Amino acid sequence: MYACLGRGGIPLSKISRAIISVSDKTGIVEFAKELASMGVEIISTGGTYKILKENGVSVVEVSDVTGFPEMLDGRVKTLHPKIHAGILARRDLKEHMDAIASMGIQSIDMVVVNLYPFKQTVLKDGVSFDEVVENIDIGGPSMIRAAAKNYKSVAVVTDADQYSEVIADMKANGGAISEGLLGKLMAEAFVVTANYDNMIASRMYGKFCEGFPKSFPIPLEKVEDLRYGENPNQSAAFYKDPFTPGTTVAKAELLQHGKQLSYNNILDLDKALDICMDFEKPTAVVMKHTNPCGLASADSIYEAFTTAYNVDPLSAFGCVICLNRNCDMPTAEEISHHFVEAVICPEFDEGVVDLLEKKKNIRLLRTNAPIGPSERHREYKMKKVQGGMLIQTDEDVEIDPANLKVVTNRAPTQEEIHSLLFAWKLAKHVTSNAVVYVRGERAVGIGAGQMSRVDSAKIATMKANEPTEGCVMASDAFFPFRDGVDEAAKAGVTAIIQPGGSIRDQEVIDAANEHGMAMVFTGCRVFRH
Repeated sequence: MYACLGRGGIPLSKISRAIISVSDKTGIVEFAKELASMGVEIISTGGTYKILKENGVSVVEVSDVTGFPEMLDGRVKTLHPKIHAGILARRDLKEHMDAIASMGIQSIDMVVVNLYPFKQTVLKDGVSFDEVVENIDIGGPSMIRAAAKNYKSVAVVTDADQYSEVIADMKANGGAISEGLLGKLMAEAFVVTANYDNMIASRMYGKFCEGFPKSFPIPLEKVEDLRYGENPNQSAAFYKDPFTPGTTVAKAELLQHGKQLSYNNILDLDKALDICMDFEKPTAVVMKHTNPCGLASADSIYEAFTTAYNVDPLSAFGCVICLNRNCDMPTAEEISHHFVEAVICPEFDEGVVDLLEKKKNIRLLRTNAPIGPSERHREYKMKKVQGGMLIQTDEDVEIDPANLKVVTNRAPTQEEIHSLLFAWKLAKHVTSNAVVYVRGERAVGIGAGQMSRVDSAKIATMKANEPTEGCVMASDAFFPFRDGVDEAAKAGVTAIIQPGGSIRDQEVIDAANEHGMAMVFTGCRVFRH
């Protein structure tokens, strides 16, 4: 039964007896001492019992409560009716309370548990699979779920960050916990067990199964709440998958303590980093509104950046920049002349952070890891739709030059092939319909996100900041009509790379031949909706 009533007659749950079993022992001694000072009897297990005892906390070992020793190397400790019946008995049902009394079982009013470090174990270098399995907690989730189910009578504490709030609430209510806090603790407990199971399921499914599971486990941990979402009227938060290897924005280190990254900043940083991952040479990406407005590779990162920025300097206002080399002082000085939202790169050379921090609200992110093909981890791509989720693989669409199909009378030159492959890498990262013009290893014009492909070709010409004569073109999907090729001819394009596969392919090929262009088919489409 509820022991007392709070303000307005709201029932409060009196805490008389607690079980504590934690892997992360941060703050647990202080918390237990506070509970003991309010007359709470404490039961504990294994290492937790030992540390509490050593620090002068009055504590009862769980085996003295159950009358049964811990066994199987600690696999069985709390899985016993004297524990679970004490947690699950409803205080408002006389038959429940009579039942446990008849069996000599005392009720347990608080469960303090955090779980075996499964994530930390998985991420350890050289960890064996057997060690991973041994760090799957059984008793902990069982107690958490039992306490959460009986939350009106039992407080379930699953994180050291909750300790101070729980103690404050108990002190304010004469050793009881308010109904509102009990509900909050219950909800947070189910989030803990759900994410823990998701981590285990994700790891095990990836090891033993192929394809898509019937239900999709996504282990996510909050990085931070964001100021707002895409727009100020939307709330948002940023989460990370703790098991994703490689170089990611989620693992990057934000160097300043000023303005927080926004929802849109993170989207642009992720896309910019994704593009840079495709290139070995020093490469710079200038990103705006989830599309690149500049891309270049060069012999130095300074040359790559200045070239990429000048592809479309008008659109680059307020951009996000990714560099696949350390940001050196000449590059930083050039960046400092522009309005830039954020820069992400492996590292910043000495003095660069001090220089760039003089820019108001610029955000600097250090990956502390290389940016390039070797650091890319391909994972499922997900898009939320109303009432559901779309999930697809992230397939590598790297093109082998030997597999390009020449479909025109003129084959491309080796120089054109080099530029065509660079253009293809760019096109696959531009929102469909995507058409890009490239010269050498730099973008010249980018046409993105149009409803018709010919309009993308026109926009690529319009956005070019230099003459397009002699450029090559890449298209992320086939040309449905010859008009896109005709537009490319007006721009002076000499060679085209595209997937092919249209019912009008021959019409498109004939157009290229009429204009003296070379055209190759890749056989694969790279739409990005």
